[in-house]
Amino acid sequence: MQSLPKKMKAAILTELKKPLTVAEIELPETLAVGQVLVKIHFSGICGSQLGEIDGAKGEDKYLPHLLGHEASGTVLAVGPGVRHVKPGNKVVLHWRKGVGIDAETPTYYWDGRKVNAGWVTTLSEYAIVSENRVTAIPDESDLEVAALFGCAVTTGFGIIENNAKVRIGESVVVFGAGGIGLNIIQAAALVSAYPIIAVDLYESKLKLAKEMGATHVINSRDKDPRTEILSILSARKLDVFIDNTGLPNVIELGYSLTHAQGKVILVGVPRNGSNINIYSLPLHFGKQITGSHGGEAIPQHDISRYHHLYQAGRIKLRELITDYFSLDDINDAIQNMRNGEVHGRCLVKM
Repeated sequence: MQSLPKKMKAAILTELKKPLTVAEIELPETLAVGQVLVKIHFSGICGSQLGEIDGAKGEDKYLPHLLGHEASGTVLAVGPGVRHVKPGNKVVLHWRKGVGIDAETPTYYWDGRKVNAGWVTTLSEYAIVSENRVTAIPDESDLEVAALFGCAVTTGFGIIENNAKVRIGESVVVFGAGGIGLNIIQAAALVSAYPIIAVDLYESKLKLAKEMGATHVINSRDKDPRTEILSILSARKLDVFIDNTGLPNVIELGYSLTHAQGKVILVGVPRNGSNINIYSLPLHFGKQITGSHGGEAIPQHDISRYHHLYQAGRIKLRELITDYFSLDDINDAIQNMRNGEVHGRCLVKM
């Protein structure tokens, strides 16, 4: 087996609600069954990483640990039993399970201290991931764009296709126009939803939302979303409300606006203890409220389908990439995401 790199630079979450530490850590000497060593080229940063840093789900028992779940890379080596990728393959790294082995998670070391990692992490120069978290792509693929297939594209398109099952002409509200929200909007436009209403706090994101296919935009910092949505719909009823914020008041708004057989799709992760208050009777008569798990994407099928759409010029992906950072500047990237300066998807270039 090819010898592995012994060390790499990585972003480490050492303490909740604190900046990440960028440091050199040691890799394992060998790969276990089902593990794949990947050289990372580009990694996206998702809102999920901000939630991890903030401890949105509560206590984090795995500190210190690595982060990241969407990236592009090249396979350097594979462990025993790996059949679906081989050294030299260009790949997308994703958090949804694909084909192959669900391997044990790797352990790294930092000055003698154990550093945990999940089945996929991407904010590092290299990553040891499970076979079922990588999907091979053509050698000629644009590796910047390919990183988006790890989460932003597959989740956004999957929400429209699998969770909301939007039909031609149905009305859609997308609350939160970040990296995933913009792809939800693009997918809704692809299936001819109307109207497609994007809601966000930042004009730069709303401008990009219109480029992705939003027919109407609402800046919720300046205007009341309920009033504006009802005005746009006029006498029509709202079919689908998609929340990317995880905020109870936004979820409750969506539930109140959708019609008797309407759908509320929850994408954003609520903070631990953030509960919603709804009148549940309509759920017995056709109204739906459901959480999305990565758009229920199937990586080995969906990545190639969406990649073909991109190659055919049917969807816009390069336009979604608005910011680039080095790994050393990871905390600047995170801060810019928090304050709205990143209006599309930012990539960390290794």
